Amino acid sequence: MDSVLVLMAAPGSGAITSTVVESLRDHGGGEPHWLSPGDALEVDAFERVPEFLVGLRKQPIDAATVSIHNRRKRLLVADMDSTMIDQECIDELGVMAGVGERIAAITAKAMRGELDFEGALTERVGLLKGLPTGIIDTLIRDRITFMPGGRTLLATMKANGAYTALISGGFTAFTAHVAKTLGFDEHRANTLMIENGKLTGTVARPILGQQAKVDGLKELARKHGLESSDCIAVGDGANDLAMLAEAGLGVALHAKPHVQESSLIRINHADLTALLYLQGYRRAQFVA
Repeated sequence: MDSVLVLMAAPGSGAITSTVVESLRDHGGGEPHWLSPGDALEVDAFERVPEFLVGLRKQPIDAATVSIHNRRKRLLVADMDSTMIDQECIDELGVMAGVGERIAAITAKAMRGELDFEGALTERVGLLKGLPTGIIDTLIRDRITFMPGGRTLLATMKANGAYTALISGGFTAFTAHVAKTLGFDEHRANTLMIENGKLTGTVARPILGQQAKVDGLKELARKHGLESSDCIAVGDGANDLAMLAEAGLGVALHAKPHVQESSLIRINHADLTALLYLQGYRRAQFVA
């Protein structure tokens, strides 16, 4: 077989039970190979996979069929907001500026693909005019939390020779912290303009949006002697779709409905370590 079916669940959940395995066999699947007992397994793709997946829909289990060729990727490109961290940083800034609901509403529409990203970003940043820059450090200290599995994903891929980049439509003030904490090799994002210790309500040009993410992926691949097919990318919003489509493995993580509908690989129950299972890593091979 040229592909495998990978089942993944939340770490420690044990959601992939003996009943699930029996159903897999009943549909013509072969003997599964456990990547993490109860939480992740893979099996050679079989004819009745679609039928098996219909019966799996109500289970808290993610499933994806991936090629066994060039499976372990040598480049990771990741979105930041609601992907590597739990928050949307601009929404958090909006709360501190007293315009949280207005900004969050625009963010939601932009991430669903209902608004032009650049226009939406410009409008939201304009609402932050006059906000003291010290607020950014406060947010990083008190509000920013990391998506489970991120540190393990980075450490494991880097230990196996991969290059890692955080490419965000957010802001360098946050990506610098996230990249350093998680261990990314580099980060790219937009720059908030500052004057006299306060945000000016503007962002430096050019704005890093959907196309810049694709261009960044291609540039990094070339720089390291790789192809786009050697990359695994992860994101959650509409501005990530082109990047996910360009990568050899594009993963929609806890993504917006529009993004899920447009993505072949969707992770809704497992955490970021699912990206390692998709590449064939066993939990015993994870780097803490």
